[in-house]
Amino acid sequence: MKLVKIPRMEKEEYDQLIADGYVSRIAFTGTEYPYIAPFLYVFDGRFMYFLSTKYGYKIQHFRQNPNVAVEVESYSPDLSTYTFVTLSGRLVEVEDAERKKAVRESFVRLLREKNLSKSVLAALGHSPDDPLESLVTEERSLVWKLTDVTEIIALKNV
Repeated sequence: MKLVKIPRMEKEEYDQLIADGYVSRIAFTGTEYPYIAPFLYVFDGRFMYFLSTKYGYKIQHFRQNPNVAVEVESYSPDLSTYTFVTLSGRLVEVEDAERKKAVRESFVRLLREKNLSKSVLAALGHSPDDPLESLVTEERSLVWKLTDVTEIIALKNV
């Protein structure tokens, strides 16, 4: 029996997958086992940015080891077609006030453009009753940037 390999995606294809998406999974090293958590993200064409609440296991794991794997996927309901990319890199906390504000504004645009439920605000450290602009005006979350990507695995079945 012949082994069938899933084809690799070209850079333009996986960049488009990342640009089209907004939900990822981040795998942290963890202590005994890896820790995986879902994250909304925005992509500026070069870097992926994430908002993280200031509490939880992810903060502990991030502080111990910022090296992560980030996964973005897309698939049809019956799984007849799918694409995914995994990027191995390092998360850094964005400190620059202007950059943080720009990223937070990108998240507000994302929530509006994708018509996402305000319930998602709870995952970003806010009440669903808060105005979307509170993501920009209040610093209840950290801004992370994926940098130093050392490996990209991007596969497709389309």
